[in-house]
Amino acid sequence: MNRRIFALATTALALLSVSPLACAADELRVMVHSSFSLPKPLLAQFEAQNGLKLALIKGGDAGEMLNKLILTKAQPVADVVFGIDNTLVGKALAADVLEPTLPQAHDEVNSVLGKALVQVDYGFVAINFDKATLARSSVALPKTLQELAFPAYKNWLVTPNPATSSTGYAFLLATISAMGEEKAFEWWAQMRSNGLKVVKGWSEAYYTEFSRNKGSYPLVVSYATSPAAEVFYSKEKISESPTGSLFLKGGVFRQTEGVGLVKGGGQRAAALKFVDFMRSGPVQEALQTEMWMYPAQAKTPRAPVMQHAIEPKDYEAPPAQLIASKGADWVARWTRVVLK
Repeated sequence: MNRRIFALATTALALLSVSPLACAADELRVMVHSSFSLPKPLLAQFEAQNGLKLALIKGGDAGEMLNKLILTKAQPVADVVFGIDNTLVGKALAADVLEPTLPQAHDEVNSVLGKALVQVDYGFVAINFDKATLARSSVALPKTLQELAFPAYKNWLVTPNPATSSTGYAFLLATISAMGEEKAFEWWAQMRSNGLKVVKGWSEAYYTEFSRNKGSYPLVVSYATSPAAEVFYSKEKISESPTGSLFLKGGVFRQTEGVGLVKGGGQRAAALKFVDFMRSGPVQEALQTEMWMYPAQAKTPRAPVMQHAIEPKDYEAPPAQLIASKGADWVARWTRVVLK
């Protein structure tokens, strides 16, 4: 998920591409998405405590990562995987690339990830707005997604393409979950006529087209944690974020990421320890300002900057099975409605 890392966060270890035959007996192969980041000392401590080396395999965004697991299913290239979320777990289970149950998963109640993954973090895809641009505008923020399709908001919103971006895909799912399929695609058609800007990925949407970064669109599909990241990475010390989150019904998707064992992988004892490691206190604290997600462990202290990452009270989280069965068709229909 190329979505929420603000480019300044550094990857903790060299991310290696390894074949199953190249792995040493004391090496744990961990497939991660491109936004994975944890402090180097924390990863080194895990290695020292368990007498092994971590081979972190960067698999691209979460969708690309899952596709790599599927393509290498006959000879797994990883022992454990982090970053499959509730938009992809149904596809992962259908492809049979995960061990079906984890001991740690039995302790989770009503998990959206099932028993093959345990929750590590969660976040919210939502619309962000540029406060400076809005302050200069005579038009108030829209109160509904339907209002956003009004002429007053023409050329206001930029979104990543759901066919090429996990952020854009989650936003599409939120609109369908809240409105129903037919009304959602009617809304998307209206947005096309109202100057909706579509780009390939989150980085282009946020850093090129969003008015906060000298683009021309005051609204961008991003994350509820993005305002906090703006404060964290600001060159000047600021007490208020220059951006905010707009939580409109049908415009907020709750994403949950997990960690699990790759079916056919090795190092089972070490892999289970890595699962526990990802849910440990130090990791749960660190991921907040490394991967810009909220910790799954409820009692984890929040990083001070996360006061700028307001959590929405209402959001969409459609069942993983529904996403797996209908997601591809929805993306194809979206492409016809919005781009063709």
